[in-house]
Amino acid sequence: MENRHSISTKADRSWKYAAPAIWLHWISALLVIGLLCIGWYMMSIEDEPGSAWYFDQHKSFGLLFFVLVIVRLIWRVTHKPVPLAHSLPGWQEKLAGLMQWLLYGGMLAMPVLGYLGASHTRQGVAFFGMQLPVWAMPDHDVAEQFFDLHASLAIALTMLIALHVLAALKHLLVDKDDIFYRIWFWNRNL
Repeated sequence: MENRHSISTKADRSWKYAAPAIWLHWISALLVIGLLCIGWYMMSIEDEPGSAWYFDQHKSFGLLFFVLVIVRLIWRVTHKPVPLAHSLPGWQEKLAGLMQWLLYGGMLAMPVLGYLGASHTRQGVAFFGMQLPVWAMPDHDVAEQFFDLHASLAIALTMLIALHVLAALKHLLVDKDDIFYRIWFWNRNL
């Protein structure tokens, strides 16, 4: 028996997220994964020659990511998605909602903590080579406190992303329902 969000026709897309939400989701996913990978890599080469380039790229893309998350949140608040299928158990629906807001919280907090940490360094914050205004005095201890929080949140966010991906794969491969296709570019029947 198909649930109310099953794909019925090529034209019926009311059960899906809107195209801007889909694009924002996948661009954010690529950026956050890239930022996490570069972040871990740059920390492993922190004191080596040439490592500053990785730090600069991480800061720049982190600021870009922050703006994207703000746009995404504004879209999400102003464009409510269609509710999940009634066939989904209530606990899964509540967990999915909690997971989304934890991901949003982590995606907002990560760049803020990174920016605050970088603002307290001698180098400050630059956006693709353009130095941003300095508002904080360099303070190594304060910077390290923010960077420690940033690193801890990176671990937590990685775990949340892994759970999110596992849940998506469960819906795609095990449940074979349309939950995954709500945020994918095309329907499975196309």
